Amino acid sequence: MLRAFGATAPLEFLSGGRGLTWRSGPLVLRPAEGDGETIWKSEMLASLGPDERFAVPKPIATGDGAWVCAGWQAMAWMPGHADERRLDDVVRAGRAFQEVLSEVARPVFIDESDDAWSVADRIAWGEHTPPTDPFLRALIDEYRGVAARSQVVHGDLLGNVLFADGHPPTIIDWAPYWRPAGFGPAVAVVDAVCWHGASPATLAGDRGFADWRDLLLRALVFRIATLHRLGLWDEAGVVRHAPIAEAVIRLD
Repeated sequence: MLRAFGATAPLEFLSGGRGLTWRSGPLVLRPAEGDGETIWKSEMLASLGPDERFAVPKPIATGDGAWVCAGWQAMAWMPGHADERRLDDVVRAGRAFQEVLSEVARPVFIDESDDAWSVADRIAWGEHTPPTDPFLRALIDEYRGVAARSQVVHGDLLGNVLFADGHPPTIIDWAPYWRPAGFGPAVAVVDAVCWHGASPATLAGDRGFADWRDLLLRALVFRIATLHRLGLWDEAGVVRHAPIAEAVIRLD
């Protein structure tokens, strides 16, 4: 597999990527997320031209032009480190990335995915029955509606935007969903408040997206439903998320 992608340097383990990502000199190697998704994302990323607002790691094909080999994919290594404190920069880069993708057709694999995150996304948008949970039900009952059209978005921006001096923010680990453009930024904001010490005041201010309160509610339901699907939702989760939920519900 390494030879197929032209990897010759010693392997170096990289943090992130669910503990399955390796670097070999100028290449990053990681398990493919299913051939259909990996091929689609590789083709999309390979087609993007330069943009001063963001960068993406270019996918690397094997010598015979394949994007996947033995269940693995390769991408160009990019410098930088994630900084969850730079929330506004993360949202700005993510928004620019999604603007470039705004007319891309809905990929088939989105409807076929059945991992915990995909199911939780459907729960958040009323397309799958939620687990029996009064906390989750109370959030869903606060929904008012989101009018914006859906498009391909990045649903896991925070922690997946790298910053390096002299380089535009680099967007990695693309998690594609078919949702309104504000959903990705809303998830990033919720993640920043829930897990990275951002003030609840960060939730206010719509960042240019209509129906911001509803997007935040769905972001919370998405994250909580994911914890349910993974068997990780417990009383500690309720304690952590309750103040954020209350703050979102109080938004105009």
